[in-house]
Amino acid sequence: MSSEEILLKNIHLLSRSSNKEHDFISHTAKELPLVDTLRRVVDIVKAIVFPGFFDKRQTDENIRALYIGVHIENLYSLLKEQIARGLLFQKTIERPEQVDQVAEHATLTFIDRLPEIKRLLYTDVEAMVCNDPAVSGSGEVIFCYPVVQAMTHYRMAHELLLLGVPVIPRIITELAHSVTGIDIHPGAQIGEYFCIDHGTGVVIGETCIIGHHVMLYQGVTLGAKSFTFDNNGHPINLPRHPIIEDNVTIYSNSSVLGRICVGHDSIIGGNVWLTENVPPYSRILQSKAVTASFTDGLGI
Repeated sequence: MSSEEILLKNIHLLSRSSNKEHDFISHTAKELPLVDTLRRVVDIVKAIVFPGFFDKRQTDENIRALYIGVHIENLYSLLKEQIARGLLFQKTIERPEQVDQVAEHATLTFIDRLPEIKRLLYTDVEAMVCNDPAVSGSGEVIFCYPVVQAMTHYRMAHELLLLGVPVIPRIITELAHSVTGIDIHPGAQIGEYFCIDHGTGVVIGETCIIGHHVMLYQGVTLGAKSFTFDNNGHPINLPRHPIIEDNVTIYSNSSVLGRICVGHDSIIGGNVWLTENVPPYSRILQSKAVTASFTDGLGI
């Protein structure tokens, strides 16, 4: 077979729409969500929430209002279109003619929540300033620290998820994950003054509940230990990640697994493997290697 015949044969085979491909994507989803556009949406929100840091500095409030007005108009247009695409992609709306109406409502509601998103992000910046002696000021944290990027993506995505927007929240958090190495599921619930120092390798699962004034260091995993399966062998989406109460610090490379509770004002030392509840005001350390066998948790 000649090279031309091989090329033509595979063009023909790969151009066919397989049954599996139809299972993956709704037939109504003629246009899929655009990752580059969602990246632009996040950039616009950063410019709105941190004015002057990610666009031209505006010291006059009237000029700032003009800039933010343009940003919000662009945000409305771009986000509405991407939410509509996400709704079609996930087959969320049975009647396609309702997609635009649902997308518009979700977009306007999200914009209405931007002041609260901004307030929460400023508490995260303040937490970083108060917990890292290497910080020279809030501006450095906003410009340089990966926690700000990760939390901006997460807090946006979480609000969109609460509004019932499919797929878009996960794309937004994965954009931050790929850049910062911090993996936060948009379904996690995270309180005020949340701080991640360094950040690389942090994982926060979907059903985590994290209180206020919590600090994590690099490599911390707040994960699941085991899963419950239905009759068909598919995992059931039940609460399976930890609850971290207020004023908890978890040091580097510790794994906190399962639906357990770490009580308020506790400290979890580095390299700790934790699968049981911890009462308030605890100090958990591992001073030597421990050998143990595990009987559940898919090999854990």
